[in-house]
Amino acid sequence: MFSLRFFRPRGWLLLGFGALALLLAAVLGRRDLLNISGFCFALPVLALAALHLSRPGFTVKRTLYPALGRVGTPVDVDLDVHGRSPGGSRTRLAEELPFSFRDTPTFSHPDPVVPKGLLSRYHYTLHPSHRGVFTIGPLRGDFADPFDVALLPRMLDAGIALTIAPAAVELPTISITDGSGQDGSRSTIERAHASYDDALMREYRHGDSLRRVHWPVTARQGKLMVRAEESVTTPEAVLLLDRQALAFESNNRATGLSQTGLPQMAGRSTVVLPQLLTSVTFERAVIASLSVASHLLERNYALRILDQEGMPGFASSASAVSPDREEFNGMDGILDVATALAALELAEPAPTSASSPSAQFAAAQQAGAVGARAGRIPYGDALVHKLRQGRKSGPLVAVTGLLEKTDALLLAGLAESSQSAHAIVVCQDAEQVHDAVDVLRAAGWQVATLTPDKSLLQTWLELDQHSPGTRRFS
Repeated sequence: MFSLRFFRPRGWLLLGFGALALLLAAVLGRRDLLNISGFCFALPVLALAALHLSRPGFTVKRTLYPALGRVGTPVDVDLDVHGRSPGGSRTRLAEELPFSFRDTPTFSHPDPVVPKGLLSRYHYTLHPSHRGVFTIGPLRGDFADPFDVALLPRMLDAGIALTIAPAAVELPTISITDGSGQDGSRSTIERAHASYDDALMREYRHGDSLRRVHWPVTARQGKLMVRAEESVTTPEAVLLLDRQALAFESNNRATGLSQTGLPQMAGRSTVVLPQLLTSVTFERAVIASLSVASHLLERNYALRILDQEGMPGFASSASAVSPDREEFNGMDGILDVATALAALELAEPAPTSASSPSAQFAAAQQAGAVGARAGRIPYGDALVHKLRQGRKSGPLVAVTGLLEKTDALLLAGLAESSQSAHAIVVCQDAEQVHDAVDVLRAAGWQVATLTPDKSLLQTWLELDQHSPGTRRFS
């Protein structure tokens, strides 16, 4: 915001002297005091008018290191300011920052190191405390005249966007990736079809390991050739991220939001930050999702990320590079997932008096809901259809909020569409989801709860401690 101060201390002093001289001129009848009063009034006003008429030709350039920040990791900002203040006076610069960064960096222009140069360079460090997309800047300059009596604040640029991604937790290998090679490939004995039984080689296909390349044949053919008697495929994994506001909102009613450092809102268990609609438990779910995604992508899985309705997991994220994208691969995929999770929010609850996702579905059925929303209920047919579109069966990992038994029954059937099914249920107390967990385990899921008293690493390892039961749902 622009400052409401129009004059420097010297300017207010001149105005005070002018008022005093005018009073004495009226009382004593002295014309010379009247001239002094006019001068004292005129100088600050003329100086302020000159500042308004002048247009400082400043250019501002910011460089962020790293370009994609992470929670808890400092971000360095290099600020280059090119230009000169009107009249050659010294200017106070202040960088406008979101409230979460607290301190406002201030500088003196021109740089005292090179007072006669047009280019002044500054440096400061940001310490992001939560994820989101923030505007760094604009840079505000408080311009003063050569006599240092008037002051005019100006915004010198529009600022720059800084994306802060959540910080992932490094996870060890467990049964989810057991049986895969170091590069994530999975070998299967698969003889060629009769039409090319006599061919020992075939062209390289996406997903083949380079270890299968036959280099002598490749040299003769002039293109990559691999052995055809055994195929090596890159398995596909699916990450299911629940974004239902009610599932995560009800999780926070017992303990509130103070433990994350996010502002508490009276009577609400979700928080509305200037950037995000989120909650304590959803923040833990976001970190879990990034950690699991990084774990799978580092092992060369082709990872599909979906929400609870079968839509692309980041379709509503303001920071996603490609919101409609649902498949990610390799190290670039890790970067894209982290970027998309930076601004992922809770889904707004449907306008209904129902108190749970399953109750909302029942109300929608009774009302005869139609349109794009119809058929896209949590863990419903749309999600099942998406899962069955997978080219190669692989693990399914679901990161959910508070589950009711009805929701668990819908989710349980999804295990049939995957090689193995695993669920991380984020909640305040494991007793809240006891019945739902039993339903999932009976359907063949490996389930672990992520509560405030357990770390994500403990929860991850716990997935191996529960052997899946016999699947009883078709």
